[in-house]
Amino acid sequence: MTHREILEALSGLLLAMFVAMMSSTVVSNALPVIVTDLEGSQTGYTWVVVATLLTMTATTPLWGKLADLFSKKLLVQTALVIYSAGSLVAAFAPTMGVLIGARALQGLGVGGLTALVQVVIATMVSPRERSRYSGYIGAVFAIATVSGPLIGGLIVGSPLGWRGCFFVGLPIAALAFVVLQRTLHLPVVRRKVHVDYLGATLIMGGVSVLLVWVSLAGQQFDWASRTTALMLTGGIAVIALAVYVEWRVAADPIIPLRLFRDRTTALATLASVMVGVAMFGSTVYLSQYFQLARGMSPTEAGLMSIAMVGGLLVSSIVTGRMITTTGLWKRWLVGGMVLVILGLFLLGTIDEKTHLAVVGGYMALVGLGLGATMQNLVLSVQNNTRIEDMGAASSVVAFFRSLGGSIGVSALGAILATQVADSVKDGLAKMHIRPDSHSSGAIPDLDTLPAPIRALYEASFGEAVGHLFLVATPFAVAALICVLFIKEVPLRTSNFVAAEAEEPAAR
Repeated sequence: MTHREILEALSGLLLAMFVAMMSSTVVSNALPVIVTDLEGSQTGYTWVVVATLLTMTATTPLWGKLADLFSKKLLVQTALVIYSAGSLVAAFAPTMGVLIGARALQGLGVGGLTALVQVVIATMVSPRERSRYSGYIGAVFAIATVSGPLIGGLIVGSPLGWRGCFFVGLPIAALAFVVLQRTLHLPVVRRKVHVDYLGATLIMGGVSVLLVWVSLAGQQFDWASRTTALMLTGGIAVIALAVYVEWRVAADPIIPLRLFRDRTTALATLASVMVGVAMFGSTVYLSQYFQLARGMSPTEAGLMSIAMVGGLLVSSIVTGRMITTTGLWKRWLVGGMVLVILGLFLLGTIDEKTHLAVVGGYMALVGLGLGATMQNLVLSVQNNTRIEDMGAASSVVAFFRSLGGSIGVSALGAILATQVADSVKDGLAKMHIRPDSHSSGAIPDLDTLPAPIRALYEASFGEAVGHLFLVATPFAVAALICVLFIKEVPLRTSNFVAAEAEEPAAR
């Protein structure tokens, strides 16, 4: 494809990516309003996020493998249709249960878009040039992250209410569908298809059981309980069976285990898990911090995200250009992870009284680090992968990053709920107020609370969210250790695995 053809097709892909990213950000600052309106709890708040992450995570490898077997354009368009269907159901959801189910359907489409956009770009562009286009993906991520909360905050305050947040992505999804139909023309490789349905089912089942356990433990049942033992044992057993099927049984496995023989792929995948835990697990609760600990409106909370996203935007574009120029990428990964660790550690010191400019500075550090890290981890794996395995390899990295994010959101959400509930209960006891009416786990409407109780909730949320960042920091350190042991292979200038590509990958 010529540069012009690539840019034309890229416009449709970036619209699809924008839809995927905005599906979460447009509702992030509206979630406290949504959960209050539908009479949900902190567990419900967590599950509105987790439901999307769960289905997105569990199906990402399947989407990636299908991209190696079928028309990539048709698959991207299918994912857009699934996302749109989930959005419509969510817009009319009468209860928290229906909303969570609709978000799960959205996640199925988002998983396809997240995996397939990377795969299509990898098919069109060589690794050496790909980092430049990855910068565009980082820019779209930044725009979606900034504009999503702002748009969501404005919609929540409009006559449409929070339900309008689920309508806003539909026109963009339709536009992306049309643009891709007109501009994306990739050859479809015809070969005998063996879809590993058993492996896909076992992977999705095992991951789902473990994520449900992590999310509900400590809330619906104790961490040390019979239910925990059953779910943990069952989830591990199903995943172990999935590994056996992928290794010995499947003719064309969803996750080819041979990919992990490459040290770069193995270490980048492990680092992606840790980045997912640290990034998604901690930053998803920043909107609660700004609204429930600092008393901001959804729109104001959205404006605060500019600090992190601005750093991510600058970092992704600059590092992409530098990597394209030099062909070297490891130094940017290492520097990015150092900034992520520093930013998370500093965010761990915040509470309800920390100056907002200071909080914004810490968020900018995290954004700078993530911009240099997320896309370049995928790039390092794609550089060592044959073109016929590009879909599977790209989706594996996205899968494990999403898996880490799902685990992080679930586990840290449980920690947040428990810590806030305990703190509120102790505070109410000191005020000689019966805790039953205020510590049920439901997210309160701060405007309706008496001043002393409101101050108690703000202090509890501020301290608890800060604690989450400290919990997330060791995972970022583990990701840095993985990155340090990755052996740098200069980026290839061709998509096809010839002697140039085989030799570096084999070293």
